[in-house]
Amino acid sequence: MGNLVGKEKVNESQTYTIDRPRALTSRLGATSTFNGILHMSTTTGRAATIKDVARVANVSTATVSKFINGTQKFTEVTEERLRQAIAELGYRTDPLARSMITGRTKTVAVVILDIRNPHFTGIVKGANRKAMEHGYNLLFVDTAERLSGEANMLRDLSRRVDGLIVSSRMPDADIAALHDLRKPVVFFGRSVGSGFHSVSADGRSAAGMLGRHLLDLGHKNIAYLGYPLARWDSERKAGLMDVIGAAGQKVQCFVAQSPTFEAGENAVSEVLMRGDRPDAVICYNDLLAIGFMNQAQVAGVKVPEQVSVAGFDDIPFARYAMPSLTTVDMQSEAMGELAFMRMLELIEGKLEASEETLRPRLVIRNSTGRKGPPAA
Repeated sequence: MGNLVGKEKVNESQTYTIDRPRALTSRLGATSTFNGILHMSTTTGRAATIKDVARVANVSTATVSKFINGTQKFTEVTEERLRQAIAELGYRTDPLARSMITGRTKTVAVVILDIRNPHFTGIVKGANRKAMEHGYNLLFVDTAERLSGEANMLRDLSRRVDGLIVSSRMPDADIAALHDLRKPVVFFGRSVGSGFHSVSADGRSAAGMLGRHLLDLGHKNIAYLGYPLARWDSERKAGLMDVIGAAGQKVQCFVAQSPTFEAGENAVSEVLMRGDRPDAVICYNDLLAIGFMNQAQVAGVKVPEQVSVAGFDDIPFARYAMPSLTTVDMQSEAMGELAFMRMLELIEGKLEASEETLRPRLVIRNSTGRKGPPAA
């Protein structure tokens, strides 16, 4: 149901005995509800209504409704009168009642894969910053890296929010089915051909940056510790192979069980305890890289003297690792900010779905160095 336009009939025969200042009493009439919303007046101790605001501001109830719901702009003089009336009466909108009227909840869901991963907390931080600026709330959901059931969860969420910002491992068929929700969706990471808007950092370019950096340091036996279940894994692997292959070399590829510290530690024996041990290892993300680097040193392998290690994301832990981790800044917070702003445009019908890519930034620290002599 849309906003009511026009005058609302009030039963003027009703009598109210309310303890309030005489000046304010003369400006307030009978109490009534408008659009099903009642609000407490800090001055009178009763519910201040939209009609009360209209009387105090000397405007129509329709004008107050449009101002509150942001559906129309008015002159600065009128808007200032409205703001003063709202402040004087202590008027507060009821989000639930307003959502029933406008069809908007002023809430957007942000679905991430693992809240423990600082890359995703950076995304959330960026999205929340913009949400607060625009009067929106965010509903966060951590899928805990689950590999099934996401489509049903998103379907349930869609009934409670105006749109969904999603990082997901859903198969393409499940992604396509999200069109049935008839709600705006923005994906983190490319969603080629899905018809949904997506925001990502250029993983192929990022991997190329790391590959060139390691080649410049003289490394010739470079490995990639990947996580194929992640959508971003394939483009990172491809970018690394582009650069290493152009130099006439091959990349040894290994698979981590999960994108975590623990999985990085567990991969050390397979990657380093072999005859053709690599002299540099690029990991799918910083969590894997830090876990891998720590366990390598426990096993007696010096970093970076005997093996260089690098990752992706530039999480806060990366600079404090021992040694500090070379990585690529994948613009986590900027990605969250951009995703939320594009969501607002989609909600307002001002944007056609497309793919947007942020440029990553190479961050060179102490975990990579010039290739040293072979281990004894």
